[in-house]
Amino acid sequence: MIKDIRTKQIVIIGAVVLLIAFLFTRDIAGLEKPKEDTASAPATEQMAPVATQEIDLEEVSRIGKNLINNSLANEIKTLENNYQSASEGKKLPLAKKLAQKWDDVEKPVPSALYLEIVAKKEESLTNWLNAGARFMKAYDLTRDSVMQPALLQKAHSAYTHAFAIDSTSTAAKTGLGITIVNGMGMPMKGITMLMEVVAKEPTNLEANMSLGTFAIKSGQFDKAITRFKGIIAQKPTPDAYFYLATAYENLGKNKEAVDAYLNSKKLAANPTLSKFIDKKVEELSK
Repeated sequence: MIKDIRTKQIVIIGAVVLLIAFLFTRDIAGLEKPKEDTASAPATEQMAPVATQEIDLEEVSRIGKNLINNSLANEIKTLENNYQSASEGKKLPLAKKLAQKWDDVEKPVPSALYLEIVAKKEESLTNWLNAGARFMKAYDLTRDSVMQPALLQKAHSAYTHAFAIDSTSTAAKTGLGITIVNGMGMPMKGITMLMEVVAKEPTNLEANMSLGTFAIKSGQFDKAITRFKGIIAQKPTPDAYFYLATAYENLGKNKEAVDAYLNSKKLAANPTLSKFIDKKVEELSK
């Protein structure tokens, strides 16, 4: 019986991981475990930080241009040529334009790399936060197992710079906490940072979302439900409803799970996610 329950949980959590690409089209990332829950939480493995790995801007740009229409690709290529030929003093505005262009075509990796260039040339809290957020978005969306740790490292570095500039910034502390829990340090250090954020800002959506998703990963489904219900009371989103449904399902509360899944489907309006939810609702309604 216990084996069956654990198997079911593994399958459900696996489905959550697969659907992150659909759900995290916004700047939300979440793989955290709440400090307040640690007494009852199972042990969590720490992903050992890997050696620093550089991402080839030229290569990700080439790949990105192959995935967009020729007109936009040529526009970006012209900007890149201008950037390469510009004197050092004139590169900054071109890097900003390139970051925005890549963001406009939903290619967060080259966008993040240009934002990193901007932050290095013009160090400020805002610039490092922008770079960190874009790296985390790229990290959440990529399915490249080689690229993913490199993106996480870049995000961690950006948020570390931001935190060094202003240690009172909740955005910097949240981003740094998320990267630490994801593998860039001791998980409990990151969790403590996130709990400090929500203690100061109880309605901080990003920190609460991260704590809630980690509660699911660590099997703390009751606490995940409380966390996601609070998020939904502030701002109903398809991802919050989806994770709420997952927590309910793991506790055998099928009716509540179905309601939450259907709300996720309605808000997401994503055909692939809708198909998955329809199948899930059918299973839970039997």
